[in-house]
Amino acid sequence: MELLGLYNYWVFPVLLMTGLYAIMSRANLIKKLIGLSMFQAAVFLLYITMDKIEGGTAPILQAGNPEQLYSNPLPQVLILTAIVVGIATLALGLAIVVRISETYGTIEEDEIQGQDAE
Repeated sequence: MELLGLYNYWVFPVLLMTGLYAIMSRANLIKKLIGLSMFQAAVFLLYITMDKIEGGTAPILQAGNPEQLYSNPLPQVLILTAIVVGIATLALGLAIVVRISETYGTIEEDEIQGQDAE
């Protein structure tokens, strides 16, 4: 395989580190949630990329062909579940940010901590 043909493995660390940077360096809560979503998308991309088998087919058993190469459907099922959980987590996070904004009048983490310290 060509090195550039494996672009998914190159995109994964870039997306992962971008999401991690957004989570750790930003004080805005919405930007932190976007960074979390990017981090999750990177993990999803890695799992789906690792599942691909060249020449693999759906795991449907056929008589007379015992040497058939099958792809494992479990990673897709796990990632589908993780996507649903990720969307629910993001929705809950956004709802909490709305409540924080109503209570404190800001979504900047430093200002919220400053108000709590007073």
